[in-house]
Amino acid sequence: MAQETKTKNTKEIIRQPIVTVLGHVDHGKTTLLDTIRHSSVTEREAGKITQAIGASIIPAETINRICGNLLKKLGLTLVIPGLLFIDTPGHAAFSNLRKRGGNLADIAIVVVDINEGFKPQTIEAIEILKNSKTPFIIAANKIDMISGWKTQSPALLENISKQGVSTQELIEKKMYELVGRLYELGFESERFDRVGDYTKQVAIVPVSAKAGDGLPELLMVLAGLTQKYLSNNLKCDVSKSAKGSILEVKEELGLGKTVDVIIYEGFIKVNDTIIIGGLETPIVTKVRALLEPAPLSEMRDKKSKFKNVKQVCAATGVKIAAPELDKAIAGMPLCVLGKEDSLEETKQKIQEEIQQVIIETDNEGIIIKADALGSLEALIILLREKKIPIRKAQIGNVTKKDIIEAEANSKPELKVVMGFNVELNSDAQVHLQETSVKKETAVKNLMSKVIYQLIEEYELWKGNEKKRIEKEGLDKLTRGGKFQILPNHTFRQLNPAIVGVEVLSGLIRVNVPLMKPDGIVITKVKSMKSGKDNVSETKRGEQLAVAMDGVTVGRQIHERDILYVSITEEEFRKLKSYKEYLSPDEKEVLNEIAEIMRKSNPVWGV
Repeated sequence: MAQETKTKNTKEIIRQPIVTVLGHVDHGKTTLLDTIRHSSVTEREAGKITQAIGASIIPAETINRICGNLLKKLGLTLVIPGLLFIDTPGHAAFSNLRKRGGNLADIAIVVVDINEGFKPQTIEAIEILKNSKTPFIIAANKIDMISGWKTQSPALLENISKQGVSTQELIEKKMYELVGRLYELGFESERFDRVGDYTKQVAIVPVSAKAGDGLPELLMVLAGLTQKYLSNNLKCDVSKSAKGSILEVKEELGLGKTVDVIIYEGFIKVNDTIIIGGLETPIVTKVRALLEPAPLSEMRDKKSKFKNVKQVCAATGVKIAAPELDKAIAGMPLCVLGKEDSLEETKQKIQEEIQQVIIETDNEGIIIKADALGSLEALIILLREKKIPIRKAQIGNVTKKDIIEAEANSKPELKVVMGFNVELNSDAQVHLQETSVKKETAVKNLMSKVIYQLIEEYELWKGNEKKRIEKEGLDKLTRGGKFQILPNHTFRQLNPAIVGVEVLSGLIRVNVPLMKPDGIVITKVKSMKSGKDNVSETKRGEQLAVAMDGVTVGRQIHERDILYVSITEEEFRKLKSYKEYLSPDEKEVLNEIAEIMRKSNPVWGV
């Protein structure tokens, strides 16, 4: 399981590096893991893969066999006992699963379809790895789908050199497209054999997860990197009590609720007291059974058979059966209570760790809910990247209380509840329906199983909501406009004066005040008629009858006169802030109005 390095009061070993595989949907994550697993097993030889709960362990002898002469050429002798791949999908495998200030995963593989390049989930994964400072390599998958590719050698570089000229050129083009995208995200990178400094450059390994091309090179780079640069992180005292992270919570026939756990430090045995982080208080219980699946059985197969073991040590995965697991949640930390440990102090430490993620403040911000602690932190990280404020972040389904808390935000764009991989409770659904008619307090509920989609949907909604609110604000203001009184179209001379007009620019509405070109307000629009129909507003180019109180045609107003809508200085300033919603002719008439008003007040509207 691990190589012992010293024994003196402690039992320090070099454990397996923990590897997680990430990437965009359909880019080959599952195929890559499956091919690595299957290629590790030859006629059930001694060095076959070990399947643990939620994890796949490839021992050092298997890595040596798969890599062949690659390790010898590098002069690399494996010290690590193997590689532990986390099978559990999603962010929970590497976000906020803390150990010694790091993350559960020591290193990650980001799988990218070399033909499609970076997709939203690829970028999302890299951003989270960047924030959590988790090193990673790129598996540029599906090289077998590049036009003209033929597998001609088991060695990747030799295989590439034997391809046709056009195929080699296409491979180089695709490789440097990946290099360019990584540079945009803040990373120097290069094909693995051209990397000058692995501490400064991300290694890209071309592979075919389906055919197996490049997998020996991928394992070689993984093993070499972890052994050379992460050796201090891999030192583990297995004489200590275990620490781990919950990957999944399951109901098992005959066992009740169980937890699948990755143990990254120390050892755990049957009857040990374990403490699991909880939403409100920690869960304290005793290990009733430790279970490992039968060799080569698929973890997610409900028919999998398990074997009881007395104890396990880091780094591995194990299923734990224990009482009081009803409130256990994926992503929560777990530790064994040591003989000299204080129960209360240990409980306090584990809850402090959780409080770093579960946020509840009095500040303004959106409400976010997620299915697991790791998912929650992944969402928090990306929201903070976008500078989106968070009022509360918790695990669990969206409730009526969450909706009400979102309503309490004063800013409309923050009246949002965002749910990742969770459901909307019935009471929340009813409340949303009841309040949806009140736009000023209505809450936007966003739900998805993909984080980047949540954030994209939020930003799109926020943009549309901003436009809606601004348009509503604009509609409440007096708008700029002007019209000319048409000759021979006086229908009534006074009480009220009714004349035919043509709108020259802007917008004319009922009840707006009207002024002459000298800035003196003389009347207001009492009513407007287009044909036989009363209208409340009219635009440039339209001709209609306008009724005005307090003026007489031939005295205060005359045929061919031009009248302007009179607006206040405050309204003018507000209209300037809405200029993106104003038509060109409306902007023009506003400038004319400003010029008129500045004859008597040079700083009017400035």
